[in-house]
Amino acid sequence: MLDYHLHLWPHGQRDTAPTLEQVADYCESARAAGVHEVALTEHLFRFSQADRLLRGFWDDEPDAALRSSMADYWDDHARADLDVYVECVLAAKDAGLPVVLGLEVDYYRGRMDDVVTLLAGYPFDVLLGSVHWIGAWRFDDVDDPLSMAQWSTRDVDAAWSDYVSAIEELAATGACDVLAHPDLVKAAGHRPVAPEECWDRLVEAALGSGMAAELSSAGWRKPAEEAYPAPALLERFVANGVPLTTASDAHRLSDVAHRSADLGRMLDALDVTSLRAFRARRPVDVPLATTVAGP
Repeated sequence: MLDYHLHLWPHGQRDTAPTLEQVADYCESARAAGVHEVALTEHLFRFSQADRLLRGFWDDEPDAALRSSMADYWDDHARADLDVYVECVLAAKDAGLPVVLGLEVDYYRGRMDDVVTLLAGYPFDVLLGSVHWIGAWRFDDVDDPLSMAQWSTRDVDAAWSDYVSAIEELAATGACDVLAHPDLVKAAGHRPVAPEECWDRLVEAALGSGMAAELSSAGWRKPAEEAYPAPALLERFVANGVPLTTASDAHRLSDVAHRSADLGRMLDALDVTSLRAFRARRPVDVPLATTVAGP
């Protein structure tokens, strides 16, 4: 098994310089749960380099309260140094730890060429593509009352369609390798009556871009109370030959490899025998029960 979605800092916690010991603890916790390789994939927006590049992407949001909330959220996160992060993960790799260097990259409409240029200067193994906001609405921020109140005034079907449109646009940029938590829009527990059209569009986005899709246990820790993606969407990915990674989306040590055995059982039930790992942004298919070694 893999855990290809790990963060060093919880949301709301001020970042501290990452250490080799912290990465080693993550690797050991994963190993104890039967996970043989991990990817460190901190959010791009946690780094000052992203702040200089992307600040103010929310300025077109018509809702002043959402604009202000996003600005505050951004200021609370964009504090770490990308160079220090990369150096720490590379040191962990050099020390022989089973870790690859990754990043979680949100979609910034009209700015992805700048993002690609920035990230091209670093030796990333894997880049996760994700959508966490529509405009300046953080639809999955279940701890933010302002964000959650939006669900009572918005049409659920329209929100899902807007989310999938952003995923389609992100996939079309070719900037990332994996669709992270593909149906994240359900995080707060809101689902359309008939999600099949959105599911089919997500499958097409993966197929058209050549991206893998992530099977993540994080949804079990949210009001959705379900893995990402939903079982029926996972079946669609598998039936159409979309490669898969597995992940916990942990933001703390205690969640590393969360419910990895349950993810394995979901894959076994669909006769999935391999996962997609990455080296220097190149895909490597590996047996489900193990992973690859070497650079």
